Amino acid sequence: MHLSSDLDFDPDVLREKYRAERDRRIRPDGLGQYRPADGRFGYFAYDPYTERRAREPLDDHVEVVVVGGGFGGLVAAARLRMTGVEDIRVIERGGDFGGTWYWNRYPGIHCDIESYVYLPLLDEVGYVPAWKYAPGEEIRRHARAIARTFDLYRDVCFQTVVTELRWSDDAAEWVVRTDRGDRIRARYVVISGGTLDRPKLPGIPGVDTFAGHTFHTSRWDYAYTGGDADGGLTGLADKRVALVGTGASGIQVAPHLGRDAAHLYVFQRTPSTVDFRGNRPTDREWAASLAPGWARRRRENFLTVVHGGVADEDLVADAWTGSARLFQKLIPTDNYAGLAPEERERDEEIADFRKMNALRARVDAVVEDPATAELLKPWYRYLCKRPTFSDHYLQTFNRPNVTLVDTADHGGIERVTEHAVVVGEREYPVDCIIFATGFQVGLSDVFTGRLPVYGRGGAGLLESWSTGPRTLHGCYSNGFPNLFQLGPLHNAPSVNFTHVLDEQAGHVAEARRRGVTVVEPTAEAERAWVRTIDEKAVDRFAFQSECTPGYYNNEGMPLPINIQFGAGPVAYHELLRHWRASGGMDDVMAPGTSVE
Repeated sequence: MHLSSDLDFDPDVLREKYRAERDRRIRPDGLGQYRPADGRFGYFAYDPYTERRAREPLDDHVEVVVVGGGFGGLVAAARLRMTGVEDIRVIERGGDFGGTWYWNRYPGIHCDIESYVYLPLLDEVGYVPAWKYAPGEEIRRHARAIARTFDLYRDVCFQTVVTELRWSDDAAEWVVRTDRGDRIRARYVVISGGTLDRPKLPGIPGVDTFAGHTFHTSRWDYAYTGGDADGGLTGLADKRVALVGTGASGIQVAPHLGRDAAHLYVFQRTPSTVDFRGNRPTDREWAASLAPGWARRRRENFLTVVHGGVADEDLVADAWTGSARLFQKLIPTDNYAGLAPEERERDEEIADFRKMNALRARVDAVVEDPATAELLKPWYRYLCKRPTFSDHYLQTFNRPNVTLVDTADHGGIERVTEHAVVVGEREYPVDCIIFATGFQVGLSDVFTGRLPVYGRGGAGLLESWSTGPRTLHGCYSNGFPNLFQLGPLHNAPSVNFTHVLDEQAGHVAEARRRGVTVVEPTAEAERAWVRTIDEKAVDRFAFQSECTPGYYNNEGMPLPINIQFGAGPVAYHELLRHWRASGGMDDVMAPGTSVE
């Protein structure tokens, strides 16, 4: 390969280093190294925030049931309300709206996407966030504000899990059953259950024998730690704490634990990239100058820039948009189609090496102990793991009461005893173990079968997808009328996923706005979209195979197929708008349907 003369590193050396570090961490059991938070570990998923309320089962009818009260469900319900739908019932597992932001309340929690583009419906609610990167409590307040603005508390069912969706051919409606004994009939059902609410636990031998305290970051136990999301964990002043996991949650919580615990042990399998954050309060004069529609314009600008498009100005101008070229490995687009594949790959790899060298240099500049600094350096391509951002995490390891324990050469934590965590046959006595080990990402209740769906003639959705998903635009499927799914399937994702969800919600609401009674794609329209996905899909198998194991690459065992729209989110959103404007609704109006 021809190398530019200005390179101050050897790409071959870095490639070899990356492979060696990957091989240290790959486990043959892949996803089998984790266990769900159920059965005898079900207490890890218990809701510590809202006391469970008893109620009588419902047996009634609404026009729309929305499954999920996170931002996907909220924007879907809000967009439908804007079209005039009165009877909307949101069914949510948690005790309030917010989705993952209802569950995650750990110390230091913030969104790592700029709040002005992440929080949906800012114009409609009339709100400007107080911080560039919003803390969790502000995000949760905004979720509740959306619900109040669009009167969604009126018919909501909290602390309720949908257990079955079944289409009635005779009544031409859905029958929705729940774990509360409800039988709710609805003309339309929108599924936006998300995948960031079910804690994932490492299958460490002996966890259930530990005599101390344990919990997951998404179910933070302030009764034990004291304090709140701003810190002040006074209950840990005499405690030795083990933090397991160094992803996005671990990065944010570690500084508070390091400050307040008697001793903090951070157990790390793979170090995350930790970039500059630079959070700051919103400038009030700037906020007062904003014109109507500002949030949508800023959100569209971020989407264009971060995914490699051309814009007159980078309005967000942060580490996400500054690394836009690198995101092609996570979310491919057509923006660099003019380059030969070899040239594109070379340019992306060199840019990636430079970015990662800068991040590793930041570790050296911040962490005082050279041995600890070496352990904290990430040796992989930038988008092998989700990037993180913090101006406090690396500094935490300069504290005398903080110890980094690297588990890479031991396959992770070996076991837990009654009073200690064991790595490399060394025991680390602790009083508390906190799991910052994430969620069962990508495993929605529909895909796992926890939420069975039966369409026309009693056909099961998963059975009808036995050879692969079949949808139109990722939103609806033939044989399952008036059923809309929001999420990453068969469309183009983005690092700002609330934007994607809002675009999908608008797509769903358009059918109701036009008065379409039955929304169901024709079989041919569905087949055509599957062909489009196949033609546009980008093969990321080789790249992900070289990556360190994590949830992006199925723990080092990447799947050989890609079922996302490979031209990118900007092109996907434009495709939807053009489709709606050019008579595409004919493809989703079932025979005999009417338009009011």
